[in-house]
Amino acid sequence: MESISIIRVRNKKQMDDFIHVVEIIYKGNSCYVPELYSDVRATFNPRRNSGLAFCDTALFVAYAKGRCVGRVAGIINHRANKRWNVSCVRFGYLEFIDNFLVAEALMEAVEQWGRDNGMNMIQGPMGITDFDKEGMLVDGFEYKGSAIDIYNHPYYPTFMEAMNYRKAVDWLQMHVEVPQQLPEKYKRAARYVRERTGLQVRKMTLGEMKGEYGLRVFHLLNECYGHLFGFTPFTEKQMHEFIHKFAPLANLELIPVIENDKGEIVGVAVMAFSLAEALKQTRGRLFPMGWWSLMKALKWKRSNHVDMLLIAVHPVYQGMGVNALFFEDLLPICQRYRIKWAETGPMLEDNLPMLSQWKLFNPEIIKRRRCYTKELLSY
Repeated sequence: MESISIIRVRNKKQMDDFIHVVEIIYKGNSCYVPELYSDVRATFNPRRNSGLAFCDTALFVAYAKGRCVGRVAGIINHRANKRWNVSCVRFGYLEFIDNFLVAEALMEAVEQWGRDNGMNMIQGPMGITDFDKEGMLVDGFEYKGSAIDIYNHPYYPTFMEAMNYRKAVDWLQMHVEVPQQLPEKYKRAARYVRERTGLQVRKMTLGEMKGEYGLRVFHLLNECYGHLFGFTPFTEKQMHEFIHKFAPLANLELIPVIENDKGEIVGVAVMAFSLAEALKQTRGRLFPMGWWSLMKALKWKRSNHVDMLLIAVHPVYQGMGVNALFFEDLLPICQRYRIKWAETGPMLEDNLPMLSQWKLFNPEIIKRRRCYTKELLSY
């Protein structure tokens, strides 16, 4: 391969290359699930992503023989750095052909950008917000990706390790079965929690989700996830953006909310029908017909499995069996929709309470993904 050029994205043509290079890298790969290209553009548009108010970004593309062969985004999240007392540049949206020199050139570009901006460490793949995809796949390449996680080729982690990147944390994802009936342990736990604490499950209306109630759910997420690796609390402006984006897609039957006897929200679970096949059909394009594939998957031709996107319980109520209320509520709904199994979202490997809650549902770890880190030495 002739010399590799690394260009910082400055114009529409370069942004188009940044977005579309995945078509070359994953051509013919049956496991890769594309993001909507419009969503990638919106991520780096300050008018569409209020997270950019406290983040600096730099996008880089790699060229060889006149064609784009890779990309990477550098992100400095100043709120996260202040919260965790670090000087860290994140990398994300990393893609490259099977050529170590391309990967090395891309990472050197984002590392140097980090140094130039006073950073002394680098971590990733991570995003601007905690709803962005994060964690490089290091095990489970034979499983299809999803709408919420990164899929990458097996050579990616090999190249990262060759560049002296090491593990910061790992996340695990599980395949869990939907049982014919709720295990007796969870039946007893749900009954106990209702009788002793007065907690009740309810469902939001669309109007509530778009209003103050939806904001209260996000404030709960800030309280529940504040201690987790790299988490940055959502601002109210971000909350409004996420609600505006996802409310039209949400099936509110699959989002149970738990309230205490004062009407305070103390728990929420978010489950969604898998959009993996529909997204593959879009090939990243919402128009002219990509929207139809997504609409069918949401409304009519639903998958037989779901993505368990998140479960959050207020710290005061953790360890009391509250999750049993979620399972009790969701099981009959899954049976009505003929859901056979679920794939969890990424869970930190040392989050034992979260991992253990699935043990009665025949769990199988199917994917492991990693956040890499490296110290940035001054030159």
